[in-house]
Amino acid sequence: MSDAAIDLTQTMPPVRKMDYRVGKKLGHRARIGAVVLASDETMEYEFRVVLHSLGDGVALYEARIENSPEITPETLRAMEGKIADTARLLLPQSAMDVVAYGCTSASVAIGPDRVAELLHEAEPTAKVTNPATAAVEALRAMGVQRLAILTPYQESVNVFFGQFFADQGFDITAFGSFLEDNDATVASIDPASVSEAVIELGSDPNVDGVFVACTSTRLLEMAAETERKLGKPVTSSNHAIIWHSLRLGGIDDKLPQFGKLYSL
Repeated sequence: MSDAAIDLTQTMPPVRKMDYRVGKKLGHRARIGAVVLASDETMEYEFRVVLHSLGDGVALYEARIENSPEITPETLRAMEGKIADTARLLLPQSAMDVVAYGCTSASVAIGPDRVAELLHEAEPTAKVTNPATAAVEALRAMGVQRLAILTPYQESVNVFFGQFFADQGFDITAFGSFLEDNDATVASIDPASVSEAVIELGSDPNVDGVFVACTSTRLLEMAAETERKLGKPVTSSNHAIIWHSLRLGGIDDKLPQFGKLYSL
């Protein structure tokens, strides 16, 4: 083959201008932006499981925020200075309807109000949420007062995490943890194991419902089945934040295959 430049104008046919029509964009009902932890392996997948049921009218756009895979109070608070800049990367040419920050424990460590303020720096017109706020809204919507909490966290995180929900007015009547501090390990926990732990904690007669923390923890696809076995409402970080993002975005479609929360 010759290295000499080929004059394509001598060999190509003329370029024809083709007609097109402008239609509805992806996310014409709602555009949701998610600030996802760099170490998270679960949140995007579980978001898409739900959004697949809604077709192209609801679209998800993500930006990944740098974080440590080790979950400690110090590493969680270290994300505060990165939230706004990461959210600016979601879809710079188009405003989001909703922006969700995807870390439950960091939302508690930094404070939900501060997280909201940082998201609004990047997306001033968007409605905003995070897993801690979404969980509170979800649990209240389902009428849960006496709460069981399941986390993957070490004790240093569990202490302030439980205090947050107590401060929101819930009675913490049962608390369990896998006592893991690495996101990759948490993402590998079998959803069936999560479901079994939920049922064990929730079976306490003093419990009205169960919340499963951490966006790396997988439960969404088993939430409805777990509720049927337990006979009480169940939600998780992803399960709650996806629901809350949809409702904030004006999407009120009922999706009972994902449990009681999605039937409200």
